[in-house]
Amino acid sequence: MNMKNFITFEGGECSGKTTVINEIEKKLKELKINYVLTREPGGIRIAEDIRNIILDINNKEMTPECEALLYAASRMQHLKEKVIPALNSGKIVLCDRYIDSTIAYQGVARHLGIDNVLKINSFALDYMPDLTIFIDVTPDVALKRLSLRDKSDRLDLEEEEFHNNVYKGYQEVVKMYPDRVKVINGNQTLEEVVRDCTNAVLYYLGVK
Repeated sequence: MNMKNFITFEGGECSGKTTVINEIEKKLKELKINYVLTREPGGIRIAEDIRNIILDINNKEMTPECEALLYAASRMQHLKEKVIPALNSGKIVLCDRYIDSTIAYQGVARHLGIDNVLKINSFALDYMPDLTIFIDVTPDVALKRLSLRDKSDRLDLEEEEFHNNVYKGYQEVVKMYPDRVKVINGNQTLEEVVRDCTNAVLYYLGVK
């Protein structure tokens, strides 16, 4: 089923998602709209513990299969414990990443195959978002921004080819779900990206 109030945000590294979501949160507060803000992997204690394992730079031996299964496990717990109850109570859920990230990162960039990652995330397919904001930052721009980061996680430190393949993965996501995914030009200034993303969310919600 599509969850009418389930809005997700996607993009490669340094796409500006965090800033965008924080600004949209401010707007929803201003409009007195009831919402829940969360993220993947994470959002709840168990899922945050899994996140720490996935992103730990010391876990270099982690296989793509293990990585994909950890994401799926985190997602199941997060859905059951936080997302579904919030949606059932009528709240809008803003989620930083969801299953589209797994398609791009593990399905394509890790070469596990899109069908395989969809199979291990079959429960999540019953709770697909109604709107996904994809901040489209080309790999060359993303890598320049990434080089300026003070702290990097295990995925940040991957080779350029990996990040190029993540971008290709997101292009596949856009093709798979054209009615759900709203593409925003992420190569603009951060202010312009925030403006376009905020406008897209408010338009979807039917508010100004």
